[in-house]
Amino acid sequence: MNQEYLTKLFGLEGKVAVVTGGGGVLCGSMCRALAQAGARVVVLDLLEPAARNVAHDIEANGGIAVSFQADALDKGSLDNVCEKVLEKFGRVDILINGAGGNKAQATTSPNLSFFDLPQDAFQWVFNLNFTCTLLASQVFSKVMARQKEGVILNISSMNYFRPLTRVPAYSAAKAAVSNFTQWLAVHLSQNYSTKIRVNALAPGFFLTEQNRFLLTDKETGALTPRGKSIIDHTPMNRFGAPEDLIGAVLWLLSPAGEFVHGAVIAIDGGFSAFSGV
Repeated sequence: MNQEYLTKLFGLEGKVAVVTGGGGVLCGSMCRALAQAGARVVVLDLLEPAARNVAHDIEANGGIAVSFQADALDKGSLDNVCEKVLEKFGRVDILINGAGGNKAQATTSPNLSFFDLPQDAFQWVFNLNFTCTLLASQVFSKVMARQKEGVILNISSMNYFRPLTRVPAYSAAKAAVSNFTQWLAVHLSQNYSTKIRVNALAPGFFLTEQNRFLLTDKETGALTPRGKSIIDHTPMNRFGAPEDLIGAVLWLLSPAGEFVHGAVIAIDGGFSAFSGV
């Protein structure tokens, strides 16, 4: 195997990568992978200790990383962090918009009908997933526009391809992220530089701290009815693991993906390909 060829194709040596939601399970794994590929990683999270832990882990393994507390729903907070990143590194080459999530108050259940979903809970989930992506893209792609190059990777969801029961706010927000990904790809190319790329990942079902006990029983570890339904509709017959995202992340951010633009890539074990029959 020609290591020099693979490094040229997939390496990110010297690139500066900003990751929102970087203290989480999935985005933390992405941060570590970016560092392994040679990037200097800026880990952003609302929970500063979580961001710091990921950055320390990267540094302990010989990488370069810094962490900042940042509220991705506050453009002023993001502007402040962007200034610090430019002071330290002088540029921004990569942005991963990973901040997102759901909450029980915006999820239908036997005890909470669609007709009674609180507007503020619905809006909170929508903002966390879409508005965070919008604001971070405004702040950091402005730097890319000046540089005339850069790559943005948004995190959409399987909800974009196939809306899931019970999570209308999350589904709507992720559909908006995918649409915005395509819009922003065209906008930046037509108005600023054809060397700025924008794509999105649409993960299927990954066990995280947010959904673990929605999909598995807390006491026994057995699949819940919802978890079993997901596995029954996933041809690969398992949930995703964080490392299952890394190959696609490196492809989309590296020279290997330099003609991939405005795409939403499913990483789902075949879930979106299966009709159920």
